[in-house]
Amino acid sequence: MTQRSYKYLIIEKRASGVAVVTMNRPEILNAINWEMHEELEQVFVDLDNDESVRAIVLTGAGRGFCSGGDQKSLDKGKGPSPTRGGRHLIRNMLEVEVPIIGAVNGVAVGLGATLALFCDVIFASPTARFADTHVTAGVVAGDGGAVIWPLLIGPVRAKHYLMTGEFLSAEKAASMGMINEVISDRDVKDAAIEYAEMLAGGPQKSIVWTKYSVNKIIKQYAHLLLDTSLALEALTFTSPERREAAAAFAEKRKRFAER
Repeated sequence: MTQRSYKYLIIEKRASGVAVVTMNRPEILNAINWEMHEELEQVFVDLDNDESVRAIVLTGAGRGFCSGGDQKSLDKGKGPSPTRGGRHLIRNMLEVEVPIIGAVNGVAVGLGATLALFCDVIFASPTARFADTHVTAGVVAGDGGAVIWPLLIGPVRAKHYLMTGEFLSAEKAASMGMINEVISDRDVKDAAIEYAEMLAGGPQKSIVWTKYSVNKIIKQYAHLLLDTSLALEALTFTSPERREAAAAFAEKRKRFAER
C-alpha cells in the first residue's frame, strides 16, 4: 500500500514485519491536538490494511509516552465531534488484527493512558506513570478510560483512579495486572520491538484469531459504555467545573481550590 504522510506520527516499517508508530510532539510530551487525533484514528486503519505488517509497536518520542489531550487545542473547539473521533479511535485500535505492543517510555496521562492500555501487550520503563486525569480537568473520563480501567484492575480500584486522577507508578501498575512488565535492564522500545518481532515470526492466523477472540470481551464493554461516557464527557466540556479547570490550567494555579 502507499505510505501516507503524517505530521505528528513517525511510522517505521521493518523488514521483520513490525511497524513502529511513534507519537511525535516531544516538546509537550506528545500531547494530542485535533490533527494528531485524526492521524491516530487513521494510522490503525492504514496498518490494518497493510499485509506486510504483522505486529505494531506504539510509543512516544522523547521522555514521555503521551500527556493526553493538548488543552490549548481542545479548548478552541475547532476540531471534529469528540464523540465521533473518540469512538473511531478506540474502534480502530480494537479492529487491528495484528498485535499492538505498547512501549510506555514516560508519562501516559488521560487519552495517553487510554492509548497505552488499549494495546494488547504493555511494557513500561521504570519512569513511566499512568493516570486518567479527566475528572481533575472537570470532565468525565469518557475517551475509553471507563471501558478499559475496570477490565484491567477491577471496578472498585478503577473508580478510585478515575474519580481522583491519582498517578500509578509503572511498578504498581504491573503489580496490579494493568500492564505486563516493567523493563529496567534496557530501553523499553527495544524490548517491545523484540517482543513484536517474536510475534511477527509466529503462526499468524493462530495469533490473530486468538487476539480476535479475547478482544470480543473488550469490544462488548466498549459497545456498552463508550457512547455513553463520550457523550457525558462532551456535556461536561461546557460545565462551570470545566471552565474553572481550564482557567486554573492557564493561570498555573491549583484547580478547584476551596472557596
